[in-house]
Amino acid sequence: MQEIHPVGGIVDEGRLIADTLLVKQYLDRAVQPDAPSARERAEYRGAIMDLLERRNAMIVAHYYVDADLQELAEESGGFVGDSLEMARFGRDCAADVLIVAGVRFMGETAKILSPDKIVLMPTLEATCSLDVACPVDEFSRFCDAHPDHAVVVYANTSAAVKARADWVVTSSIAVDVVDHLAAEGRPVLWAPDRHLGAYIERVTGAEMLLWDAACIVHEEFKARGLQDLIQVYPDAAVLAHPESPYGVLELADFVGSTTQIIKAAKEFPNRRFIVATDQGIFRKLQMEAPAKEFIVAPTAGNGAECRSCASCPWMGLNSLPDMLESLKNGSNEVLVDKQLSRQAMVPLRRMLDFAANSRS
Repeated sequence: MQEIHPVGGIVDEGRLIADTLLVKQYLDRAVQPDAPSARERAEYRGAIMDLLERRNAMIVAHYYVDADLQELAEESGGFVGDSLEMARFGRDCAADVLIVAGVRFMGETAKILSPDKIVLMPTLEATCSLDVACPVDEFSRFCDAHPDHAVVVYANTSAAVKARADWVVTSSIAVDVVDHLAAEGRPVLWAPDRHLGAYIERVTGAEMLLWDAACIVHEEFKARGLQDLIQVYPDAAVLAHPESPYGVLELADFVGSTTQIIKAAKEFPNRRFIVATDQGIFRKLQMEAPAKEFIVAPTAGNGAECRSCASCPWMGLNSLPDMLESLKNGSNEVLVDKQLSRQAMVPLRRMLDFAANSRS
């Protein structure tokens, strides 16, 4: 893997093409679930609520999954949030069974932090382009070539990649962790999202080597289209996730994690916002700021012309029927090798302790 600095640096085009093909193979296998009718949704919800109570189970859902799943999680006493908050809740709740509505790395993280709990997912096909584009063997060679660097990986990675890291971070605390390491004079090896890595590098001034991968949702947001939209809505504030490209972040009034974006939408005086992240977050934005208007930032294409259209196809694989099937039969259980789990627990615990100390 070539060491890159995406802003003004060299990008390994061969790697980008290879990763794009790999992601396409995953997407081609994924079959998006049919939307159930209102009657079917009510039946699924009732059956799931019954099983949650009988199995002492809780739903942990990400902001990006279908609104039905988010609502069910909240109504049943479960949780909806970003990956860091999901990890905390899953670890601390008293459930015997966690059902994680999100993507595979979130299920793995839940199992690592709660090894004595049964962790289920509606589908194990729900992965992440960042996870896919950072295979552990290749990543390990990259780490071995730079033994003097602190290895910091984004939560959107496999358990095996986490086990190879010194630190795991989410977008909500990535800047703080790297700033902490920079203050200690430690150079950082970062993986996998190059846009988030470059953003952290700019903000902290840290010395960083960046892995070359990107989120298929956030990479589609385009600065030119965003500029045009700002002209149409000059009163709108732009809220962007740091996985977005540099040009988009340069136009943003606020850059932050999903939870931080929701907080900014509540606190900013603007009545209208253009949002550059997965549009699954719009449900929570509208709940927290009902008097405000939210517009999805423009992507590279429309309909069949784009890979995501601001909606993660893997998050979309989570469905009520599959959740019911998983709870009923114990299918799609997430298992992590015990030795690997112990190794990955070290940087994950470091992340959670750092976050807890930052709040205190």
